Formats: sequence, C-alpha cells, structure tokens
Amino acid sequence: MSGLCAITGSHGYVGGCLKSYFGARGWEILELTRRPGPGTRAAAFQLGAEISPQALAGTTALVHCAYDFQPLRWEEIHAVNVDGARQVLQAARAAGIRKIVCLSSISAYDGCRSLYGRAKLEIEQIALAGGALVIRPGLVYGSRPAGMFGKLVAQVRQSSVLPIFGGGSQVQFLVHQGDLAAFIEKFTAGKVEMAPRVLTAAHERPWPFRQLLSEIARGLNKTITFVPLPWRWLWAGLKTAEACGLRLNFRSDNLVSLMYQNRNPDLSPNAAAGLICRPFEVQKLQL
Repeated sequence: MSGLCAITGSHGYVGGCLKSYFGARGWEILELTRRPGPGTRAAAFQLGAEISPQALAGTTALVHCAYDFQPLRWEEIHAVNVDGARQVLQAARAAGIRKIVCLSSISAYDGCRSLYGRAKLEIEQIALAGGALVIRPGLVYGSRPAGMFGKLVAQVRQSSVLPIFGGGSQVQFLVHQGDLAAFIEKFTAGKVEMAPRVLTAAHERPWPFRQLLSEIARGLNKTITFVPLPWRWLWAGLKTAEACGLRLNFRSDNLVSLMYQNRNPDLSPNAAAGLICRPFEVQKLQL
C-alpha cells in the first residue's frame, strides 16, 4: 500500500486520470467531492466552503485539481476558486499532509490576460507559501481523447469546415495524461524531492493551433477547410450571451486564454526533476 491520497476534482478529466493512475499503483483514494457516493471513500467538499482538517485525517498526500468554471465575474471567481483553494490547502497543512500538489495551468504566467490565468496565478502563490509543488500542465491528452483535447477532436470529427482565429498561430504545448500522472505519483510517493516551486508539464515542441487541428484531422483521415474569422467578433458574441445568462461550454474567457497563451514557457527544470513528457503523435491515439 502506497498510502492515502486525497484528490479534489476527481470527477474532472485530469483528476479522474490521477485517481485511476494512483489506484492502479496501490494507493487508497479519498475523493473530496460535492456528492460523495455510497460505498466510496469520500468526504464532502465544495470550493469556497470550509473544510475541516479532520476530514483529511490519515491522508499522506493531497492533489488539488478542482476548479469551478461556473463563475464569470472576477469577484465570484476569486471567492470560489482562489479562496476555495486557500481553504483546502490550509486544511491540508493543518492535517499534517507532507506531500501536496496543486494543479495550475499553462495559461497562468506573468502578464496573462484571462481571468482563469489570473486566478491560477494567485492560487499558485498560496500553494507555494504552504510548501506545495505547483504544476502547470499544457493541453492534456491521452490515448482516448477527453477533456479540452477531446472537444477539439469532436469538433474536427463533426465538421469539415472550421473557424480559425488570428491565423491559428496560437501556440499549444501538450502533455500526455500518463506522463503527468506518473510524475505526480512519484512526487507524492517520495521518489522525487524538491523545494516548493512551479513546473510546467509539457513536451518542448510547440504546436500552432491550426497545425494541431490539421494533425487531428489527419488522424481522423479527414480533409478540413479553415475559415478565418476575427476573434473579437466571437468574443463579443460570447460576452453578450453570458450577459443574458446563457451557460456555454466555451466562454469568452476561454477565447482570451487561447488567443494569449504563453509562447515561451520555461521547461528547462523538467529533465533534472524527472518530469519527462513524450512528443505528441496522433497515430498512437484512438481517435
């Protein structure tokens, strides 16, 4: 038995991958979730609400993956996600958990423009001050596409004509779910020792957005046509829909994140830390 690992956001794509990976390697999992299921080892948890250190008793590691995308205004995002992260990380420290990992995003960097990136930056500082390891994953993918990458695959599969913004030059850095999970598990198991810091988990090859969509289309044996559109038109439309109370799968802040990604993330510490990310190869995916 490797220990007991608490995971927030285990019903999301990345959190679910970590839950499966840890469980396959002998870990017990304590799910921190809004709706603990019967017969599962879980504790009630909701971002923005207090959590008692007693709920984490006996836990040897915590991986904080949860993020609530429902709030749209900065004040609400901060109250739910930033203050919510502070509460769970403080509870983890009070419970004496030594190995804490906070999942951030490659969208978080100095000068980022999205509210999501700004919130993640604040969460990073809270996590670092509490002795946690912060990891900024790139676009996470796996052999069976899911999450944001899965949405891109579905978009290419469903249509042969795709809108493209800004020429599609926005850069994406990718990380395989197995490589991300393997490193986090090694750290929580004590096989990797390092002071609190930020690591960006991604392979070094940048993929322009247009090229990535074309590569996905190649994997699906499809021919696609790109239609250039001014991205600010879409942004204005999304903002209008949000102001009318519509809940969309793709939001105005998602578009800002896409258009203003970090083109030069610092990947130099990864090799020494043992964080190895394989190159993206579409032919190895089950599209």
